Amino acid sequence: MIMMWQKQFDTPLGSMTAASDGSAITGLWFDDQEHFGSTLPAATPTGDCPVFDQLATWLAAYFDGAQPSVTFPVRPDGTPLRRQVWQVLRTIPYGQVWTYGEIADKVAMAIGHNPGARAVGGAVGHNPISLVIPCHRVVGKNGDLTGYAGGLKRKQWLLELEGPLK
Repeated sequence: MIMMWQKQFDTPLGSMTAASDGSAITGLWFDDQEHFGSTLPAATPTGDCPVFDQLATWLAAYFDGAQPSVTFPVRPDGTPLRRQVWQVLRTIPYGQVWTYGEIADKVAMAIGHNPGARAVGGAVGHNPISLVIPCHRVVGKNGDLTGYAGGLKRKQWLLELEGPLK
């Protein structure tokens, strides 16, 4: 059995909880968001591991308005479709937004069929590693700000930080 760890981080948008298996980030949630801790075992000890130090550095740079690269390992747990959607989310450039339909098209190239915007929306909404896997960069087909597990006010703040809504 793999030991899991968690650690709290204070951010300009509120407290976040990170999870790790000791070598990779497996979760990062705003403490009041939907699906909080969806991949966090019930009895996860609070502790420290080197990947949390890397995440702390990344979060500080990100909230300072930098465009930090994710150089630490991330390992989200989910169905094959969700993992594919999350992989596509990781390719959305900083300062840009994509629609659910665009993501569905990119997923279709990888899996051989289009899962549809609704299935993509479900995967985006259950992203267990907020910010690092940038689900906040996904908008509706008309560019509308649509659902975000961390709340639409946070989504708007993050997009303003990155530039698309300036």
